[in-house]
Amino acid sequence: MSQDAHLAHVIAVEAAVTLDGLFGERVRRTPDLVACRDFNQQHGNWRDYTWAQLNHQVARWQSALEKDGLKPGDRVAVMLRNSPEWMIFDQAVLGLGLVVVPLYTQDRPDNVAYIINDSNCKVLLFGTFEQWTMFADVRHQLGALVRILTVEPLPGAADDPRLRSLGEWLPDEGGETRHLPRDGNALATIVYTSGTTGRPKGVMLSHNNILTNAHSCLQVMAIGHDDIFLSFLPLSHTFERTCGYYLTMMAGSTVAYARSIPQLAEDLQSIRPTMLISVPRIYERIWGTIRAKLDEGPAFRKKLFLLAVQIGYERFEHAQGRGSWKLSFLLWPALNALVASKVLARLGGRMRAALSGGAALSPEISRVFIGLGLTVLQGYGLTETSPVACANWPQDNLPASVGKAIPGVEVKIGANNALLIKGPNVMLGYWNNDEATRAIIQPDGWLNSGDTARIDEKGHVYITGRLKEIIVLSNGEKVPPVDMEAAILRDPLFEQVMLLGEGKPYLSVMAVLNAEHWKKLCVERGLDGNDADLVRAKQVEDITLERIGRQLAGFPGYAQVRRVTPTLESWTVENGLLTPTMKLKRAKVMEKFNAEIDAMYAGH
Repeated sequence: MSQDAHLAHVIAVEAAVTLDGLFGERVRRTPDLVACRDFNQQHGNWRDYTWAQLNHQVARWQSALEKDGLKPGDRVAVMLRNSPEWMIFDQAVLGLGLVVVPLYTQDRPDNVAYIINDSNCKVLLFGTFEQWTMFADVRHQLGALVRILTVEPLPGAADDPRLRSLGEWLPDEGGETRHLPRDGNALATIVYTSGTTGRPKGVMLSHNNILTNAHSCLQVMAIGHDDIFLSFLPLSHTFERTCGYYLTMMAGSTVAYARSIPQLAEDLQSIRPTMLISVPRIYERIWGTIRAKLDEGPAFRKKLFLLAVQIGYERFEHAQGRGSWKLSFLLWPALNALVASKVLARLGGRMRAALSGGAALSPEISRVFIGLGLTVLQGYGLTETSPVACANWPQDNLPASVGKAIPGVEVKIGANNALLIKGPNVMLGYWNNDEATRAIIQPDGWLNSGDTARIDEKGHVYITGRLKEIIVLSNGEKVPPVDMEAAILRDPLFEQVMLLGEGKPYLSVMAVLNAEHWKKLCVERGLDGNDADLVRAKQVEDITLERIGRQLAGFPGYAQVRRVTPTLESWTVENGLLTPTMKLKRAKVMEKFNAEIDAMYAGH
């Protein structure tokens, strides 16, 4: 189907006006189309929900919310895994003029309590009673809540009069679905940025911010009723929410909610999606699995795989108008049958495109998947831009860049090479934080992304670093930590790394080792892997330093790493070293490993 034909099915921003208006229009146009698919644990099968069925449920939820005395403008929080209930709750509250505050299911209770208090939420919805028990130490901070809801039944009598299960709370019928506000510029949601430093800030997004962003994305990539998305990036992440929820509603596509990351491979086979939205970490994991199997298998198989990727990528460059036709292309049908199609079959075999955002996707990984025949489109954005600002188009896909500004959005380079963004997708501001709003949005409407970039003559944007994430050594040399960390992580021995050296005479690294590859290393080197202290031995530091040096061979000489402290303890959301969006809290890591870092610079 052509791009124009696809766009004919798309609900225009003017027809929707608001996000709940978008839902109402979709229900009116295609009530019997499948809206979403979810796995029923009780019966062990996938269940489809039509738009009409969801609409019936939305009315029930709205009736219950009205009985609890909720008024337009009140804030309500949702802390659920991706599910039909997430969508139903979202649409119910938006239709009543309420403001949605999404929370990460794995976020720490003290952080959740802060967000609920800061936004003065009246309702909190989560999945299980077990989640409620996690709030035991912060319940005294949840006084503003008038209703606390669990999707699953409660195991006994509620220990809080506000606590109810959906089975108890929902009426049998809800009447007609309500759509109270019709102002596209009204506040729709407050999304708290995970914040690698300090308290998270509440990003205020209007209905129009998100609607225009979804519509612009649909002009970049043709999507329609026949597309199926597999949703596993949390809906509390604005990338998934805009592109994997509101965009699919706008286009009339189906969304299947994955069961979990560990079951992702099975779900890909069951659902056989045509579209995938993810952050780079998922593509890195898939490539890591493939690479490990290639390393363990016969050399011929690895050579065949690399040949398929090479020729496939050269075919891609030719199709993009950047490379010439080659005689080796005649090998593609055989290479496709022997290699590429088998790998893509693991992704379900129907994938039209994979969208990557949230962080930089390694050119090496992008090259592998594109070489195998999968369209990988990298984009760029911020929660503050609803979130997409730039994206690669299928017919103009430059993997080293994050593409061009999407329709309706402008980008330019400002002071200190900062990327500035302007458009209808730029947030209303930060909740209760005018000072932070003024710091990021200029009086003329341009938003400072905080990232440094360059823009080529054709408008392709290349992100070159973070304004605040440049390490300046004591000799004045500047190094980009993110790029160097990405290079080190090409070695599968390293699971997580953090580069250090601000104001120091040389660079050092804190490194979490991959448990499986650590065991292999111990066997290869005849080391006692059961010795808990071994990981800090001088011999292990020498081995890891040598491997880090190999990955950093392409960086300038002054960017040499002199010391490393390996550890086997992962950095997680639970231990406070990662944000819920899996970004590294550098200050917290430095605080935790303060003694180890001091030791790496002892005498300097």
